[in-house]
Amino acid sequence: MARMDFSSRDMIEYAAQGGQPDALLELGLIYSTGRDVAVDLIEAHKWFNLAAMRGNEAAKQYRLDLARELTKADVAQAQKRAREWLKKVH
Repeated sequence: MARMDFSSRDMIEYAAQGGQPDALLELGLIYSTGRDVAVDLIEAHKWFNLAAMRGNEAAKQYRLDLARELTKADVAQAQKRAREWLKKVH
């Protein structure tokens, strides 16, 4: 049987499918810092937004800080991605 090799990001994304705020926050941190992935601030905002919606206080601050660095169009794109993710997992 072949061994499946999951990165930490894959495992966290799997956990995030259940909507766990800490997993969603962790994905935001991964994408905002470029840990195991290319830095993607729009994707990071998406994950922070989803975590914040589920009550993660740290995510609310990260989302606010990141929004200050993004254009309005970038924030709109992040929000669109968050809505699409919600539709996909629910």
